[in-house]
This record gives sequence, structure tokens and C-alpha cells, in this order.
Amino acid sequence: MTYDFDLFVIGGGSAGVRTARIAAGHGARVGVAEERFWGGTCVNVGCVPKKLMVNAAEYGQWAQDALAFGWNIENHGHDWLKLAQARDAEVARLSGIYGRMLQGAGVRHFDARATFIDDHTLQVGDQKVTAERIVIATGGRATRPDIPGAELGMISDGLFELKALPKRAAVVGSGYIALEFACLLGGLGAEVEVFFRADQPLRGFDGDIRLAVTEAMTAQGITMSAGCVPTRITKIDDALMLTLTNNFTREVDAVFFCTGREPYTQGLGLEKAGVTVKPGGAIPVDDEHATNVPHIYAIGDVIDRVNLTPMATAVGHALADTLFGKNPRKASYENVPTAIFTSPPIGTVGLSEEEAAKRGPVDVYVSKFTPMRHTMTKREGRKTLMKLVVDQATQKVVGAHMLGEDAAEIMQGIGIAVVMGATKQDFDRTIGIHPTAAEEFVTLRTRTRVAGMPAAEPAKTAAE
Repeated sequence: MTYDFDLFVIGGGSAGVRTARIAAGHGARVGVAEERFWGGTCVNVGCVPKKLMVNAAEYGQWAQDALAFGWNIENHGHDWLKLAQARDAEVARLSGIYGRMLQGAGVRHFDARATFIDDHTLQVGDQKVTAERIVIATGGRATRPDIPGAELGMISDGLFELKALPKRAAVVGSGYIALEFACLLGGLGAEVEVFFRADQPLRGFDGDIRLAVTEAMTAQGITMSAGCVPTRITKIDDALMLTLTNNFTREVDAVFFCTGREPYTQGLGLEKAGVTVKPGGAIPVDDEHATNVPHIYAIGDVIDRVNLTPMATAVGHALADTLFGKNPRKASYENVPTAIFTSPPIGTVGLSEEEAAKRGPVDVYVSKFTPMRHTMTKREGRKTLMKLVVDQATQKVVGAHMLGEDAAEIMQGIGIAVVMGATKQDFDRTIGIHPTAAEEFVTLRTRTRVAGMPAAEPAKTAAE
């Protein structure tokens, strides 16, 4: 059978666009459809605009800190509208680049929703197209809790639609999006309270990092309310009233739900193509990212594995090389460096202490100190924490974690070492760059503790 396309990609986010461009570069006839905005969540309502707003909050803090270094800077307040206009212009520029990149690569792109008619046929807007292979890269969508009055709150996308900074903001959730929102809103001048069910935020991250970020945010005036979430939201005049699980109430001006995301697979017609979907919407795939229908693939947040933009683009690139570039390869989900742009930020790669300890004994090295800048400014909540988790048997560094200024920039380089299998001795013999915070990673000499024990050997029977 002759198909309209060798490959059709559903979704024009970072993963889908990368897959389409690389496949086209290998000579494939490629089409891609996007129903909302090119560049996906990351470019439009995620990583990029969020990071710009984090930068804005940092400038306010730096202006205050400058006095300690002899600068007398007058702060006339923050102009939310000006920031929003500049942010949106940058987002529009980047989103436009995605469309131009596809056109330049020879990819036919559709500003339309694509749904399955059968396993080789798609309804794309008002036309039908066929493809030999199909990649599902539709990403994820923010969820809203099922409580009375939930419609009065905003999902994370709503931050980028606000016309003014709310004076009092409630952030519901304990993941990285919740903490980033809390820090940037607080940094821009809002009174912020974070509500979450667990004892500490950032479930799944290293325990020391979880504790340190809670301490840092609290020291900066953000209220961290653990074990407590809203059960109802009520409109009262110009404010919102939150009723909480502890039977207390809070009056705020805005509520942000950062309570999770779900794979965006609803309404794609996957059942018509015979594609299996897990409860919750995620698409199961094999090691080649093929679904149960061998010529249909799924990548990125829609498979709900490691939901990070660089991970998704790496997988998409590898898939295109494998299918059309005569270069079969895979992108590894192990040791993926990541960052959380709280204030101060977090950078991490590899295993947490808790994860590593389950595999056997590990040596743990921890350092907590005030960075040089803040020995001058005396700013609260700016302690730096650095941590290495070392497999005791091999001495390989299996985890590195940092909370502190420039953590994301520093962790990118540390990530290379961890991926290469560097040992603690490799770190020790590396000369530090002085005076920097980063040098602490190569001067951690004293072991803080040992965690994890070898699994007990089974008891011998009488026969043995």
C-alpha cells in the first residue's frame, strides 16, 4: 500500500517536532499536527515562561542585596504587565521558530487536531491522511482536583493569563511546579501559602533536599502547610475562601492547582487503532517506544515515564535515527539530570540516598554552608546544600544533589561525570575552581554517614 506519509507525528511539542525534523532530515516524508500551540507546554505555558518569571523575581532580590555591596538602588515596585508583555513576546517568537524549523526541514505541518480512524489513517482537521508509521507525542495536561468550587481555582496554565499579581496566593501541591510557582509569586511580592498532603514536598526526591527546600522557603516568608489541602473553595466578594482538611479556612485572592498532570490521550481515537491505554491515560510502550501496535509509537509525557522536555526530545531524536537514519539507538532513562527553579534552585542527577540505600551500602557526603555572596547580604533562606551518594563497593558516585544558587548550571557538568561512571576518587583528584560554591563537590572529604545494608543471606536449612 502507498501511504501519504512515511511518518506522521501527532503533537507539535518539543518531542514531536524533534522527531519530525530528524526523520525528514533522513529523507522520510513527514507530517505533523498540532491543535493548540507549536512548541507544546514547555515553550508556551511551562519551562520557558516560568523561567523568565523566576528571573524577574531574582532581579528584585538582587536589587535588595546590592546595598550590602555598596550600591544604593531604589526599588519602585514591580510592573507585572510589562513583564507579561515581554514574556509573551518571547514565547511567541520561540513558538514561531518551531513552525519555521519544520518548514525548513521539509515537514508538512498542520494546525489541526489529529485523531485515529484506523491504525494507518488519521483525521487531521477536515482531511484524511495515511501514514506507514505514526508517533503519538501529545504530552500531558494539568489536572484539577474534584472538590466543590474547583472551577474558581486555576491550573498551572492560568499563571500566564493573569493581568496582575495576586496579593494573597494559595498554591496546592508539593511537586516541582507548585514550589516553583510559590517561589516566583513570593519573589514578586505576593503573600504565599503552599498546601500539600505529605510531611515534606517533592516526593521521590532526596530526603535532605526535601527538608532543605522547605527550610529555605519558610525562611523567605512562604508558609508551608503540610498534611493539609483544600476541600472546598467559595467565592466571597472579591476573595476566595478555602476550607481545609484540618477544618481551618484561608482567605486568598487566587488559588493555583499544581496537583499533577495526566497524559493527554482523551479523544484521540486510540481504540480505533487498537492501541492499549493504561488506567489514567498513559500509553504503555516497549524498549523501542512501540505501542502494542508495532508501527505506532508513543514518546514524551504521554507515556508518563520521565516527564522532562530534554528527555522527550532525546527519545524522539533516537527514534527517528532508528527508523529512518540507519542508526538504531536508544536514549537512556538512567541518570537524567534535572533542575527545579525554586529560590534557591535545586539540581539533581542519579539516585537519591533513599533509592541507593535499597540497593546496598552507600557512603553519603553532605555539606551545608552559606555561599560567599550571602555572607555579605545576610539574606535568610539562602543556604547551599551539596550531597554525593557513593556506592560503597565500587566507589562510583550514583547520586549528586544540590540546593543553592546556580545549582542547575553546576549540575549539568556533574551529570556528565555521573553518566560516565566517575568514582568518588575521580571527584577527589579534580582541582576545584576557587572561590566558587561548585568546588565543594570536589572537596567533600569527610563521610557524613553510611546508609543501606547488604541484604541478609537466607538462613541455611538442616539439610544444608
